[in-house]
Amino acid sequence: MAISILRTIEELTDHVVRQKASGRSIGVVPTMGALHEGHLSLVRASLNSVDETIVTIFVNPTQFAAGEDLGSYPRTLDSDVERLDSLDPSGSIVVFAPAEDQMYPADCTTRVTAPLIAKKLEGEFRPTHFDGVVLVVLKLLNLTRADLAFFGQKDFQQVAVIKQMVNDLNVPCKIIVCPIARDPDGLAMSSRNVYLSASEREIALSISKTLDHVEKLILGGLRDGFEVITEMRQALIDAGVDSIDYAVIANPVSLETSDPITLPAVALIAVHVGDTRLIDNRIIKDEL
Repeated sequence: MAISILRTIEELTDHVVRQKASGRSIGVVPTMGALHEGHLSLVRASLNSVDETIVTIFVNPTQFAAGEDLGSYPRTLDSDVERLDSLDPSGSIVVFAPAEDQMYPADCTTRVTAPLIAKKLEGEFRPTHFDGVVLVVLKLLNLTRADLAFFGQKDFQQVAVIKQMVNDLNVPCKIIVCPIARDPDGLAMSSRNVYLSASEREIALSISKTLDHVEKLILGGLRDGFEVITEMRQALIDAGVDSIDYAVIANPVSLETSDPITLPAVALIAVHVGDTRLIDNRIIKDEL
């Protein structure tokens, strides 16, 4: 059964009204397309949790700053739909793939300010990014009237920001966080991985290896924050990353750093390999 592709707000609204009228639960998986196994794992989680899954495919311009890769961001709608179709022959997936003027018509001037947790880490390097994220996610949650929304842990701070937005604005949707999907070599799956050359990919593998190393250090008893972060940064530099935006150990709720390190904690990394910016993280819990 071919997946339905909804292109307009009117089509999506009509579809959602019908689903709700029939008592069907709805899950939404917001994406910017260029789907990989990480996205598909979110879709599977939704299929296992709700009656109807709406996968949104929209390269959101409001979360890109000048000079970022909005124009070159991969757009692969046909192959994306093929991959989704192979997941669910029963027909409980629909795709919402609007044009930009559907989501942001000329008279759309309202903007949303991201919560304070957005100001650090990613916010220091991409100060307008999360305002664009919360705007589009809020619009998609309103449009889909989703009971559950599925996001990946790889975008750790993004999930924290969205959870705070949903709580602050009383949006009746539960946010479900799914584990990071990795390639067999350990690299966190990302639509931007296609930008990496073979040699750059080898360098990028240092990100997950550094997270492995840091986790072992902390669980082994090293809690000196300065020493751990210095070790993180040096491992990335030695591997050949071009620059480091951040490499930190933080509280997984507040994203505040502390020294000495207390558990649970999250190790967060953002680096540039060639022209590609990559992020990854690891939640570190006491094994006892």
